[in-house]
Amino acid sequence: MVNALTCLIRKKVTGDSPVTDEEVEAIGRELRCSIDKVFGHSLAIRELDTGSDNATEIEINALNNPFYDVERFGISFVASPRHADVLLVTGAVTHNMALAARKTYEAMPAPRFVIAVGDDACTGGIYAGTYAVLGGADKLFPVDLKIPGNPPSPKEILAGLLALMKRAEADRNRRFP
Repeated sequence: MVNALTCLIRKKVTGDSPVTDEEVEAIGRELRCSIDKVFGHSLAIRELDTGSDNATEIEINALNNPFYDVERFGISFVASPRHADVLLVTGAVTHNMALAARKTYEAMPAPRFVIAVGDDACTGGIYAGTYAVLGGADKLFPVDLKIPGNPPSPKEILAGLLALMKRAEADRNRRFP
């Protein structure tokens, strides 16, 4: 029988300091600086599933868990495309989702950025050429960045966001020297 007092006194299983990944921290710090310059302290992302197998969505959801905690880098996921700066497309675009995806893209304010996440969103993946699939996200609207992988890890997604921010920052500096 377990003594209740020993449960309170013994050393805790979880540590006092959270586990960190230095590479994620470095990407996050750089991402935060780029977001501050380009978008003024916050980046709003609308995730759009156009027919995926949910593998990529699980990795995107991991970005919000306590380990990655992308909110601290100035990234938030929003429910409406009208509030979004970036459209994160996952899954091969099915014929049934094409109209809804197009309307979501058109509802976004300018400037709008589109990121295709995962092999399915980039090229259609294993579903390319089937009767129900139109193809990758680039069949519907211009894609600014493709993050391949089946599924890409949260670290790869963060690195992709950083690459997009650096390109947006360079474009901004070119237009407004």
